[in-house]
Amino acid sequence: MIVWLGGTYGAGKTTTARELAALLPDARVFDTEEVGGLLRGILRDEWPGNFQHWPMWRALVVETARQVLGYAGGTLVVPQTVLDEEYWEEIEAGFRAAGIPLRHFVLDADEATLRTRIAGDEAPESATAGPWRLAHLDAYARATQWLRARATVIDTAPLTPAGVAARIAAAVAA
Repeated sequence: MIVWLGGTYGAGKTTTARELAALLPDARVFDTEEVGGLLRGILRDEWPGNFQHWPMWRALVVETARQVLGYAGGTLVVPQTVLDEEYWEEIEAGFRAAGIPLRHFVLDADEATLRTRIAGDEAPESATAGPWRLAHLDAYARATQWLRARATVIDTAPLTPAGVAARIAAAVAA
């Protein structure tokens, strides 16, 4: 099974994914940005500005998940923002064709909460990620209509990442 955690950049997906993987039996976090990093290293002269624009990234995410689940079983928790509906449809169709059950959750919060969280994130990588995250808030707002139609939305504003993970774990178990 795949438990996909979407939402805007800086919504707490990675932290929640770690918490969630600890709650679900035989779960592990699959950071699809590592697939993007691999491709960026190989195709550095052809960088499109976001690895999701590469069709091969989308295909490799599905194939990597299929291979890992075939080898290790269990559940993969994927913390990844996808704001392009066509890209999501491609990924979702790939999981369906591979026979991999998918649960899609969107971690959502009001814009003021998101801006506060992004500004307060003191992780070393966040110094450069903060401006990227803020720059994509409008794209996230535009994507919320299709995201809400295709995923379970969780308002994270009043919750800790552990609380969000507990809520998702309960939904997955039901």
